[in-house]
Amino acid sequence: MVPIEYLLQFIEEDAPFGDATSDAVIPDISCTAVIRSEQEGIIAGLEEASALFTYFGIQVRSEVADGALVRRGDTLRSLSGNAKKILLVERTALNIIGRMSGIATRTHQMAGVVSTINPRCRVAGTRKTCPGFRALDKKAVVLGGGEPHRSSLSDGILIKDNHLVLVPFVDAIRAAKNATRYKKIEVEVETLNDALVAAKTGADIIMLDNMSPPLIRETLAALTNEGLRDAVIIELSGGIDDENIKAYAALGADVISLGALTHTVKNFSVNLEILP
Repeated sequence: MVPIEYLLQFIEEDAPFGDATSDAVIPDISCTAVIRSEQEGIIAGLEEASALFTYFGIQVRSEVADGALVRRGDTLRSLSGNAKKILLVERTALNIIGRMSGIATRTHQMAGVVSTINPRCRVAGTRKTCPGFRALDKKAVVLGGGEPHRSSLSDGILIKDNHLVLVPFVDAIRAAKNATRYKKIEVEVETLNDALVAAKTGADIIMLDNMSPPLIRETLAALTNEGLRDAVIIELSGGIDDENIKAYAALGADVISLGALTHTVKNFSVNLEILP
């Protein structure tokens, strides 16, 4: 659970000087309300929404838990308390639930496809997240059954193409290994030869970036022939989406990372209804 101060920033954005409409037309009364799902999928963000309502003095009754499969019409939360406060939090809460559930649902779908074809392969997110929302984007990926990957540049070493413009390939890997004994060293490669060199130099994770399935298959075979395959984690990334993920899942990698889980989010539809 993220700190309440993190969530309150969203309220401040939406109502920097209060809710002008509710303050003008709604008397100081109490009411009850429900949050319902308008489609089927994996629900997420309920914990954060509940924390916001609770902070503003609204009583919240939990009907389902984050990570659950819900269907159209399911009641997710029941609310009671000051009507103005419910309306103050409404849109922020629905935005959080909608985005997180969209991510969780798509992750669940992608992970299901991959696990059916290759049970040992995991689906992971990337740092292609919404600025200011990364903690919740990453949590949604996990609730959908995926791996979060790095949450920030501080979490792990990933040597990418722009690093290698500045530092020679082998030197970069060796420098990374000398810098820490506690973080795994991942390196991005685009050729079979670089994958072999990375494995021989001591990389822990090799990301085969923007490689075609035939080249990935050839690279994995070469690593196996050299006795290096079991010494490294193989991650596939770049241009993988709903249309081609089955082909990539069948190649025998350990992880498939997809920016599409978080950078192209289809909002999950939920609504809040004040009851008469």
